[in-house]
Amino acid sequence: MTVLRVATYNIHKGVQGLGPARRLEIHNLGHAVEQLDADIVCLQEVRKLNRSEQDYFTRWPDMPQADFLAPEGYEAVYQTNAFTRHGEHGNALLSRWPVVWHKHEDISDHRFEQRGLLHVHVVVEDVPVHVIVVHLGLIPASRARQVQQLAAYIAREIPPDVRLVVAGDFNDWGNQMRMALNRIQMHCFDKSGVRTYPSRLPLAQLDYVYARGMQPLGLEVPRGRIWWRMSDHLPLLAEFRM
Repeated sequence: MTVLRVATYNIHKGVQGLGPARRLEIHNLGHAVEQLDADIVCLQEVRKLNRSEQDYFTRWPDMPQADFLAPEGYEAVYQTNAFTRHGEHGNALLSRWPVVWHKHEDISDHRFEQRGLLHVHVVVEDVPVHVIVVHLGLIPASRARQVQQLAAYIAREIPPDVRLVVAGDFNDWGNQMRMALNRIQMHCFDKSGVRTYPSRLPLAQLDYVYARGMQPLGLEVPRGRIWWRMSDHLPLLAEFRM
């Protein structure tokens, strides 16, 4: 039996706090990603570059965060969602399995939030698996429309008999998007008490791993001071039977 371990983690651009009190957490996040021991790691709020933070922090990595966070032997894939005054950031995927190709789709719903999906085709023990990394908007109506865009994208780009994972920060307070995802045959492990945000005192699950063509086995949220110091989200780790 092949078990696929998929993690999703909003890393808050590798920095915690505000102003002069902010601290660089990207090095700790590198150790954390390795500890997750996931086959596929879906990351949100990943910086490709930021000139202001690079000037501020003496230990700012000299490579894009996705490449810096990839454990030895993993392949890193990154696509930009948002361009800012000092740089750019987006979604990333780290894969223990070979990456065949990847693409990006803009799913921005309005001009105040730049959002996109990262679509990566990997091969797990000779079996094709498609993975989509998302970071949906803050406004409920925007999220609903972005899930519609996601459904249209899946129908257009991915054959219905292919194994598929959709993971990321859904910003989904109250699990409002589940029914829409279930209608396109995407399902997640239903477990009570799973909370990922805010990391210090989790009140809600905003991060999800949905799958099609695989059986959900379990769900885990690492907890403790070491985790809530690194980001405002906790990581979510899901296992599926291939």
